[in-house]
Amino acid sequence: MPEMTSPFDVHPAPAGAPIHDARIPARDRVVTRDLMERWLRECPDKVYIQFADTGEQWTYRELRDKTIQTALGLQQLGVAQGDHVMVWLPNSREHIRVFYALNYLGAVCVPINTAYKGTVLAHVIDNSDARLAIVHTDLLARLQEVPLAALTDVVVVGAEGTVPAVGALTLHGYAQTLLPVGGILQPPARAIEPWDPMAIIYTSGTTGPSKGVLASYLHIFCNAGPETWPFVTGEDRFMVNMPLFHIGGMGVLWVMFVRGGSVSFIERFDTSTFLQTVRATQTTAVFLLGVMASFLDKLPAQPDDADSPLRLAFMVPLAGDIPAFSRRFGCDIYTIFNMTEISTPIISEPNPTVRGTCGRQRAGVDVRLVDDHDCEVPVGTVGEMILRTDRPWGMNSGYYRNPQATAAAWRNGWFHTGDSFRKDADGYYYFVDRKKDAIRRRGENISSFEVEADVQAYPDVREVAAIGVPNALSEEDVMVVVAPMEGRSIDPSALLDFLRARMAHFMVPRYVRVLPELPKTPSSKVMKHELRQQGVTADTWDREQAGIQVKADRFSRTSS
Repeated sequence: MPEMTSPFDVHPAPAGAPIHDARIPARDRVVTRDLMERWLRECPDKVYIQFADTGEQWTYRELRDKTIQTALGLQQLGVAQGDHVMVWLPNSREHIRVFYALNYLGAVCVPINTAYKGTVLAHVIDNSDARLAIVHTDLLARLQEVPLAALTDVVVVGAEGTVPAVGALTLHGYAQTLLPVGGILQPPARAIEPWDPMAIIYTSGTTGPSKGVLASYLHIFCNAGPETWPFVTGEDRFMVNMPLFHIGGMGVLWVMFVRGGSVSFIERFDTSTFLQTVRATQTTAVFLLGVMASFLDKLPAQPDDADSPLRLAFMVPLAGDIPAFSRRFGCDIYTIFNMTEISTPIISEPNPTVRGTCGRQRAGVDVRLVDDHDCEVPVGTVGEMILRTDRPWGMNSGYYRNPQATAAAWRNGWFHTGDSFRKDADGYYYFVDRKKDAIRRRGENISSFEVEADVQAYPDVREVAAIGVPNALSEEDVMVVVAPMEGRSIDPSALLDFLRARMAHFMVPRYVRVLPELPKTPSSKVMKHELRQQGVTADTWDREQAGIQVKADRFSRTSS
C-alpha cells in the first residue's frame, strides 16, 4: 500500500463471509469502503474529481483522506453503521465529503431536496428516522417551521459567526466537528455488504406523500454501472450537472467511482457556458434532460461546436433532430428509461433513428407490459411496464417505513413502474403516459398529491386537482384546477402569493383554472384525464402572461 499522507489512523473493517453467488460482485467492486481501499492501492494519484469553479482536483488518495477525516468527525458525533443521516445541502465539496464518509462508516445517507419546505419537509424528516442532519445555513430557518421528529443534532455548513438557535436542536459547526485534525477511525461492527442500504432517496409521491427508496450499494451499481452502461468506461470523465439529492447526480458521482473513472463537478447547468465548461474540465460524458438539449440546440451554431472532448451524451427524453445534434456537437447520443427505484432496463443504441423511443430491453432484466391484472398485453398495445432482474438486490429494496407502497409496487414478484408503454415488433419501447399523477417539470418529479395538499390549505378552495400540461420546450408545466368554497371566489394571483410562501419554487403552478365543480366519476373521484384532455382553456389564468415570475432559490440547477 502506498505511504499514507493522512494524519488519521483507520482500523480495518472486519472481513465478511465469502460470497458464493456469482451474480453478486466482490465487495471491492461494489462497496464504497472496500473500493476506496482498492483505488488507494491501484491508482492513488489518478484524478477522481475536477471542480469547474476553481479548477481544483482531488485524486483518489485525496478523496480517501478527506473521506476518513469527515467520517471520523461523524463517528465522534455518534454516527454508527446503519444509522440514517439527513443531508440537506446543495451540490458542494461538503456534500461529496459527507456522502462518501457516510458510505465509509456503513451509515445510510438520506439526501433531501434543497427546495423542500413545510409539509413535504416535515414528512421526510419524520419518515427518515434521522437523529443527525447536515444542513446548509441558508436552509436552517425552515426547520423552525416544522416538527422535528427524531432529529436532535444539526451540523451547519456555510455559517459565518454565530448561528441562531433552532428550537431544541443542538447545532454544531461544520469545521469544528467534521474536519478534525487527527484521530483513529473505529471499524464498523461487521463487514459492509453489497446488499446493505447505501441511501434513502426520496421520490415524488403521487397517491400519497413522497416515498423513501431504499437503495443498496448493488442497486446503485446496477443502475448505471459498468455492466449496465458498458460504453461508459473508467477513462471517461462524466459531468455531474444534476443535484446530489437525485439519482441523476448521486448516481453519476458514484458509478464513475466504481469504474475508477472521474467526474467533473459544476455548480449549475448553464447553456451559454456549457461547451466552455466541457473543454475546461475535459468532460467526455454528460446527461442532458430534454430541456437542456433543447436550450443547447437553440444556441447559434458555431464552427467549433464539435471541438471538445465530449464523446457521448444521454438525452432523456429524445428531443429534436438527433443525427443533427450528434453531428453538431461531435458526440454519440443515447437515451434510456430509468427511475430511482430501478436500474436502466431500457437503453438505446447510439444515435437512435427510431422517433420517440426509449430504446430496447437490456440484458439482465425481464420487462413485461401488462394490464391492470398483470396479464401481458399484445405487441403494439399500451400496458404498464413491470420489471425484475436476474441479480439479487439489483433494484430497490422497497420504500422505507411504507410496507403498503412496497407491497403494491412489488406485487406478483415484479416491480410495477406505474408508467404506460408500448412496444413495437422490433422490440423498441415507447413511453405513453404515467398511470400515476406525477408531474415532470425541468427534471423534477412533482407530486400532484403534495401540490394539492398546499392548494387545499387556501381558505377559499373547496377542491383541487393538480395536473401536468405540455410545455412547448420539454416536459410539463403545473396546472391546478380549483373549485371555490360556497359563496366565495378565488383570485388566482392571491392564490399564487399564498403558495409561493409554502412551496418549492418548481412546484408553484403556472396555470390556474377555476371551475364551479370538478368533473367526477360516479364514485366521486376527480376525472383528471378529462382535465388533461381539456388542457389550457380560454378561461385558464397563466401567471407568465400576467408577468408574475417565481424566483428560484440560489440552489436552482438550470439556466436558459
